Amino acid sequence: MKGKERHIFPGSNTPIGFFSYYPYILDQQEADRIICMKGGPGVGKSTFMQLTASEMLDMGYDVDFMHCSSDNESLDGIVIKDLKVALIDGTAPHVVGNYI
Repeated sequence: MKGKERHIFPGSNTPIGFFSYYPYILDQQEADRIICMKGGPGVGKSTFMQLTASEMLDMGYDVDFMHCSSDNESLDGIVIKDLKVALIDGTAPHVVGNYI
């Protein structure tokens, strides 16, 4: 059985400033693995995340797709909660801290 995919904008610019849902995604203390990828534009970070997500969905795992609030075509990360794994873009301007 194929897993379910969920597409999320975990951060957003609002009239009162930036609002973040990142703390609710996957806590660092809860995670078994958080993989941060860095690299210039066009090196394949998003493609790698898409391929990984596709494989996980085919294996029956649910996958959360984290989209960029300023560019809905950009994929900032994927989370496979059942495995307690996150794969995220750690390249600037992305901020990686106690968010995931």
